[in-house]
Amino acid sequence: MSTVSVRGVHHAFGEVRAVDGVDLVVPQGSLTAVLGPSGCGKTTLLRLIAGFLQPQSGTIAFDDRVVAGEGRSVPPQERRVGYVPQEGALFPHLDVAANIGFGLPRAERRSDRITEMLDLVELPAAYASRGPHELSGGQQQRVALARALAPRPSVVLLDEPFSSLDASLRASTGRAVARALHAADATAVLVTHDQDEALSLADQVAVMRSGRLVQAARPRELYRSPGDADVARFVGGAAILPATVAGDVATFALGRAPVHGHVADGPTQVVVRPEQVAIGDGGHDARVDEVSFYGHDAAVRLDLLPDGPTLVARVPGLLAPEPGSEVAVRVTGEVHCLPA
Repeated sequence: MSTVSVRGVHHAFGEVRAVDGVDLVVPQGSLTAVLGPSGCGKTTLLRLIAGFLQPQSGTIAFDDRVVAGEGRSVPPQERRVGYVPQEGALFPHLDVAANIGFGLPRAERRSDRITEMLDLVELPAAYASRGPHELSGGQQQRVALARALAPRPSVVLLDEPFSSLDASLRASTGRAVARALHAADATAVLVTHDQDEALSLADQVAVMRSGRLVQAARPRELYRSPGDADVARFVGGAAILPATVAGDVATFALGRAPVHGHVADGPTQVVVRPEQVAIGDGGHDARVDEVSFYGHDAAVRLDLLPDGPTLVARVPGLLAPEPGSEVAVRVTGEVHCLPA
């Protein structure tokens, strides 16, 4: 497996800069999720790494081997890349074993490699003789991953592989795929627009916006210390409130709270996550504007009174207040201050 290094890569379609000066390192044996909304350039970046597109400037290297840029353009089949598309794209006329063995040398197609791959993606060996039409969507995606891993590629690329699955199947399939990638010590890049998927599965999350990579960090660091207000809102949802810091304590519309890390005194903006907004005794008055009930929890949209900002609280589902009611709210824990 290889470390993937993307340096200063640009690619435009006409006037549209799909990938605009991206720098990204995917460490060997790790899973990086490239996260962003539709049209941000994340799939174009994946296709550049795969070799389906060529960068107009910049370089892409696998370890010390430049595969694109500096006058080189290594074709996809010579990059040793495993690719898992959105729908899995299994061959419908081949059984599972033949699908997994498709990219293997003929001598290995009847070896233990097929059984090994099925075990890696947590499917019984008996599935080898089944056709793709006999599998669920999640099972098809696991077979697609097994096919991608079977030839021992340098890099595995996954293009929103769970987007067509229902919510519960998406979560369980994602966890199984992440376990298989780590068990194979694979270097992998996962493209997704789903924040929960990126945060729960990846070792590193790289956030793209308008063709640029705006922040790359471990999931916990990204969530706790977003680089700007747009990242804070996009990854997990947050209210951004004006504040003043004095002595590592921020004062803002919800009162006072300690700040995360050392921050210089003066005006700033603080990030308040929904799970930090507590509803109950004490605090500031707010009116409940809207409640989105999910069973295990609820998102409560609040307007701070008399004319304060709007924010969202995440509370246990059965404890959610009624729309139109007035409640007291306060902030708990440390707040993150955005860079000036």
